Amino acid sequence: MKGSVVPEVSLTEAGRELAVRIARVDPALPLPAYETPGAVGFDLLARLATTVAPGALARIPANVIVETPPGYMLLVAARSSLPGRRGLSVPHGIGVIDQDYCGADDEILVQVYNFTAEPVTVARGERIAQGVFVRVDRARWEEADFATQPSRGGFGSTSRESTPPPAPER
Repeated sequence: MKGSVVPEVSLTEAGRELAVRIARVDPALPLPAYETPGAVGFDLLARLATTVAPGALARIPANVIVETPPGYMLLVAARSSLPGRRGLSVPHGIGVIDQDYCGADDEILVQVYNFTAEPVTVARGERIAQGVFVRVDRARWEEADFATQPSRGGFGSTSRESTPPPAPER
């Protein structure tokens, strides 16, 4: 794209390394970290202790404002231990941090749902989620009056043996 800034990328033993601007809301907590040499996700920490009531949603501040580089998105997902050990889940699976979500008040928040019958307290500094930078492209729509493939049926249709119902008339 004309006029866009190309993010600085270097190669390391672990693969590509992307230069990313980041600000901590509370500098007493460490920057996000990749916990092992093979980790693709870095851990995000809870800035504040947060108690989530049973059956309730909460947004836990992750202490960072990230300037996602052009051509990337930041995907935020639950750590794999979150449901089993803590009884919390990310209600819609992931969070998407856009390239323009990086203003002075745009701290990343991790939304969680407590599916247990007891309150769950997330401690300050606890690893609550993981972030992964994902390369993305933007679509240039080419509108058409027809589809080029037959309808599959969706919602589990690849595991069905029967023919999907006909598409509704337009």
